[in-house]
Amino acid sequence: MTMTDTQRPAIVAYGPLYPYLTQQLESRFTVHAVAADADLDALPAGVRDARALVSFGSVGAPAAIMDALPALEIVALFSVGYDKVDVDHARAKGIRVTNTPDVLTDDVADLAVGLLYAAVRNIPANDRLVRSGGWARGEKPPLSARVTGARIGILGLGRIGRAIAWRLERQAGEILYHNRSQAQDAPYRHVADAIDLARQSDMLIVATSGGPEAAGLVDAAMLDALGPQGVIVNISRGSVIDEDALVAALADGRIAGAGLDVFAHEPHVPPALLAMDHVVLQPHQGSATVHTRAAMADLVIANLDAWFTGKALPTPVV
Repeated sequence: MTMTDTQRPAIVAYGPLYPYLTQQLESRFTVHAVAADADLDALPAGVRDARALVSFGSVGAPAAIMDALPALEIVALFSVGYDKVDVDHARAKGIRVTNTPDVLTDDVADLAVGLLYAAVRNIPANDRLVRSGGWARGEKPPLSARVTGARIGILGLGRIGRAIAWRLERQAGEILYHNRSQAQDAPYRHVADAIDLARQSDMLIVATSGGPEAAGLVDAAMLDALGPQGVIVNISRGSVIDEDALVAALADGRIAGAGLDVFAHEPHVPPALLAMDHVVLQPHQGSATVHTRAAMADLVIANLDAWFTGKALPTPVV
């Protein structure tokens, strides 16, 4: 039996969503679009009756939007990361939270490896040299380092960290990692201290989860431990790296380069980074493939369908 408009659960699309996801939501629910910077005190009654909220991970669900929706039962994130969700507030109010893990692992890992090679082999800078005519005029690019045989450290050996490590096994001289606790089934060397991981690595890939506890985890001391030949890649969250310390280390030559898909204040990037040839920049594209975004949208829908039909949530956070 097809539900009428009055029978459809009301949901809030908080901030912009992927078009395919919006279409799927509108085919099932009564959707109210609410801008991420909306005046929450001025929400109309129909919006305040929403039982679910859907948002990108970069928008999340702060306590204020939960409080503005008194009928809210579930937050369904279009993201694996949930650091922008006030999880403690949700738990206290009895609001469930879901995310979209696993389906984006391979594409994020692919981009991490791509960023590593792009940064180490100076691929974007060399591309600019060719396009500008510099190569034709006789300009010679500097020699690069190499990935093959390098000691590659992975900060955070979760789903994505493992997928990155697997992709680099044949190239790396050694893969080592740091976790809060040692992964008993991992074939890589565990390093108990994060700074020591950087010190022992030629290249460092940041794949740890975000959140307040990870903010500034990669600081000036860790960058100095990586050293002037070291390259860092971040596909985690911008907040995990102390961005000011990173800019300073790159500007001073205390590390050799970086490949960055995420930033502390997206979409704003420190102007100093824009002028650096030894930095590769991406506009948060880790999961940005047609295949993964569709799978993420389908998982959001699966979580909502499960909730509204009284079934177990496929991917609960709380």
